Amino acid sequence: MIITDTHTHLYSEAFDEDRHEMIHRAMDKGVKRFFIPAIDSTYTKSMLQLEKDFPEHVFLMMGLHPTHVKENYMDELKHLEDMLSTHKFYAVGETGIDLYWDKSTLGIQIEAFKHQIRLAKQYQLPIVIHCRESFDEIFEVLDSEKDEQLFGIFHCFTGTLEQAHQALSYNMKLGIGGVSTFKNGKIDKFINQIDLKHIVLETDAPYLSPVPYRGKRNESAYIINVLEKLSEIYGVSKEEIAEITTQNSKDFFKI
Repeated sequence: MIITDTHTHLYSEAFDEDRHEMIHRAMDKGVKRFFIPAIDSTYTKSMLQLEKDFPEHVFLMMGLHPTHVKENYMDELKHLEDMLSTHKFYAVGETGIDLYWDKSTLGIQIEAFKHQIRLAKQYQLPIVIHCRESFDEIFEVLDSEKDEQLFGIFHCFTGTLEQAHQALSYNMKLGIGGVSTFKNGKIDKFINQIDLKHIVLETDAPYLSPVPYRGKRNESAYIINVLEKLSEIYGVSKEEIAEITTQNSKDFFKI
């Protein structure tokens, strides 16, 4: 059983004490493919080192996280452009809009999001979307950019069934993680109405730990708990969930 974690911040400071051990724990559970989103340029060196340490298992994205869109965002986007032109990446992300932490940067968040969508199209790459309290704003941007070149993942999908269908209409997949195990997560009530061909698994480690680890540091090995929950929700085996979602990730990331 090969499992793919399509969104894990393995370079996070939360793993500084046991990074390699944590990765090997996940690999022992069958997690063989780790897709690593970017936050900003300060993490690029650490990301490249991870790829060097685990070349058969670690696959990098390049992007500017919406909460890191600050006064210097044009410099950050230039770094992103430089990296995309000189190194192999498998997606642009994570990008998007976050109105939970700071609504005052909405204008430049939208500008940076659109810029990254256009870069993804230029390089024929998927986008990986961070959407927090911003579905309407995200959908508005996607409406303006929608064409046959636009495709991606709604990372950490936490919307309604209606929003799920709207996300799928933009040629997106839904990234499902620890929230599916939460009592108040809500998506467990309807996610089985979405065909598994539209689903990929993720942890967002070190954030959003699934039950029974909620409130503790998340790690990629805990994707097993997400797998078990989806097996229960969909009424199919864990092996089938792993096979379908890993194949989805292969089709999607082209690796």
